[in-house]
Amino acid sequence: MLFMQTLRGFGIAVGFIVLTAAFVPAQWLALRFKSSLADTLPVAFARGLCALIGIRVETFGRPCREKGVLLACNHTSYLDMPVLAAVTPVCFVAKAEVGRWPYFGTLSRLVRTVFVERERRSKAGEQRDAIQERLESGGTIVLFPEGTSNDGNRVLGFKSSLLGSANSMVRDANGQQRRVLVQPVSLAYTRLHGMPMGREFRPFFAWYGDMELVPHLWQAFCLGPIDVMVHYHPPLTIDQFPSRKELTAECERLVAAGVTHALSGRPGAVGPAYEDEPIAIAPIQDRYGRDFD
Repeated sequence: MLFMQTLRGFGIAVGFIVLTAAFVPAQWLALRFKSSLADTLPVAFARGLCALIGIRVETFGRPCREKGVLLACNHTSYLDMPVLAAVTPVCFVAKAEVGRWPYFGTLSRLVRTVFVERERRSKAGEQRDAIQERLESGGTIVLFPEGTSNDGNRVLGFKSSLLGSANSMVRDANGQQRRVLVQPVSLAYTRLHGMPMGREFRPFFAWYGDMELVPHLWQAFCLGPIDVMVHYHPPLTIDQFPSRKELTAECERLVAAGVTHALSGRPGAVGPAYEDEPIAIAPIQDRYGRDFD
């Protein structure tokens, strides 16, 4: 068993190097010449990574296809990125230190990650402008409002400061100004070799605390195929809430409930997935029973 796991890990590691060696120059050229391939190549690359590692992605609902969308998702692992990018073209917001990592920093820059320095308030305006520019260009940005990764068994508290871009205005497909859409997303690692993963195995894929990246990545390569459930909840806007804190709290509630139900084998029990077109954001009530149109 150990030999087979090692052989599997070695094969995936070699495939990972070959796949990234092909992706890096192709994506660099696509960005250099502003080709539409700059959006589609990362999706193909992410799907290739998922197939190589043995990640089976199951979606409940679909990502919002409107222009200028923030996906507010829980964060468990570095594997979250290829999982989300395999479904639809996205870019990510990450800590500035990620951009300085060897190899993985290069990959992050090539998929147009927005790097933020959360400890330097003097950079806040500049970083907000970078996110705003990406949203105005019609991009979909993934935010991890927990501010760090979790152990895969629970969702940490969302920080409202990380949803600051929800106040922004963008133009829709008809050229009309509207608020940025915020779509809560629940992501859960549910099965290993087709069997329920359980709390004891989830940390082998969740990357958190002071875990070393390369040994943890090798361990994930060796262990075997996994199933991941991604639940896309109906989108929200800040105009539906008294403040950004209430919007953040609602995103946290939906994401946490979605993860809990996915881990228990009941995805969707928390509420509907997002399916309808065109978007019709229904009024919701705050904790005091007030309606917000």
